Amino acid sequence: MAPSDFDRIIDRRGSDALAIDGYSKYLFGDPDIRSSRFEDDDLIPLWVADMQFATAPCIVDALKARTNHPIFGYSIDSGDDLFQSFAGWTQSEYGWRITRDTFFVTLGVIPALFDLVEMTCAGGGKVLTLAPAYGYFKHAATRLGNEIVCAPLVRGAQYELDFDDFRSKARDQDVRLFFLCYPHNPTGRQWRIDELRRLVEICIDNDIVIVSDEIHCDLLRVGKTHTPLAKLFPDCDRIVTCMGPSKTFNLAGLMTGFMLTENAEIQGRMRDRHMPFVSPFGVEGAKAAYSNGRDWLSKLRAYLDENFRFLQDFLSEYLPDAAFQIPDATYLAWIDLGAYFPDETNLTRFFLERAGVIVEGGEMFVENGARHIRINVACPRSVLRAALDRIAKAVNEQ
Repeated sequence: MAPSDFDRIIDRRGSDALAIDGYSKYLFGDPDIRSSRFEDDDLIPLWVADMQFATAPCIVDALKARTNHPIFGYSIDSGDDLFQSFAGWTQSEYGWRITRDTFFVTLGVIPALFDLVEMTCAGGGKVLTLAPAYGYFKHAATRLGNEIVCAPLVRGAQYELDFDDFRSKARDQDVRLFFLCYPHNPTGRQWRIDELRRLVEICIDNDIVIVSDEIHCDLLRVGKTHTPLAKLFPDCDRIVTCMGPSKTFNLAGLMTGFMLTENAEIQGRMRDRHMPFVSPFGVEGAKAAYSNGRDWLSKLRAYLDENFRFLQDFLSEYLPDAAFQIPDATYLAWIDLGAYFPDETNLTRFFLERAGVIVEGGEMFVENGARHIRINVACPRSVLRAALDRIAKAVNEQ
């Protein structure tokens, strides 16, 4: 796939895409909310974390081949093909050797988060995380009445960890689980090794299970590498790693993710409570991605880097008081518009109404996100430019 293929605009209307067909309910809790100034067909979606790119041709070919068998009944992860393809990836990309007994197929990271809260926080246990935080960290924590505890990140030249605050909150005996987003969503920080070691050591000292959500770990800026948290602590049974092909290869709709842990109790509960069912398309897509998707991913990362540079240059020229730093990872830009808006502004609603661009304002994240927006730059550059033109015009006119 040539890099220019990422410039192709693909019409997703009529495909049940959440990005364009589900924004009103997801973002506002009301399926009938619409922009009063822009028709739905004229909206530019830069919000939900999937890409406006076709996935790798090798994956499309694998899915087409699977349709040659005309039965799509109950399917199970019965062999080692899926594991071997993913294990080959973790070895080649991260130098991390995983074993079959630690590997579990899930419906994705979000279902895994819900399961882990239920398994570890029964009876009122609390969940600790860093803020701003991905909204589903809170949803997973509170669904059964558990409490989420936030340790705010400190904004400087980049977001930094306040270890004293984190340690004080980890000492709460009711905190049983720590949701770590690594790389971090929404800020894009790729935590340093020394930072990760300190976080884990604090959690171990306080008997807290660490869930490391590493779903964005392959979407690094060119030249950067990822070290799985569990690789740093090979003898630790307090770490659960969540990974999968959904973000890297734009396969979220195939509902396939992986959970890896050395924790015997969690392993047992996973075996007891989970039917071994998988999506036959999820399995084939993941195998193709991890076996043959490296070249496509390399080109994707280069295109995303150029989109981020374009965004940075645009903001410098047209919204010079916006605070933005190209993130270490992800295809998500976290932009501080505090110079233009008061704290109470609902930026999700503002940009829908005034710009016809669907973004996620800081109010969509768990604490510490006021006056920020998160936009998804995994789109053709012409689409990004059109959206940014609208955003700048709306900000400068208000």
